[in-house]
Amino acid sequence: MSREIAYSTSSSNLAEILERVLDRGIVIAGDIKINLADVELLNIKIRLVVCSVDKAMEMGINWWQSDPMLSSETKTKQLEQENKELKARLETLEKKLASLVPPASSK
Repeated sequence: MSREIAYSTSSSNLAEILERVLDRGIVIAGDIKINLADVELLNIKIRLVVCSVDKAMEMGINWWQSDPMLSSETKTKQLEQENKELKARLETLEKKLASLVPPASSK
């Protein structure tokens, strides 16, 4: 009784296909339109680019670098700007409050 081990070649083919797609990139585009009695009710445009990060940057696509949800550096800059604006508002409010309340007199 002989037992042979069967090897799958589909994983290497899938890896090759994935490598080609990521290296060269692929664009999938489509539009979905729903009309009722010649009245457009819905129009959805779908654009999908699948490629490696290097290829995306080569094409000028780098939105993830400025998205605060994906970039800690951008989030930090956003928080610093918000902190600066809040300090300025607080200073303005304190000045207005000081001008409304007379200083306590010394006895």
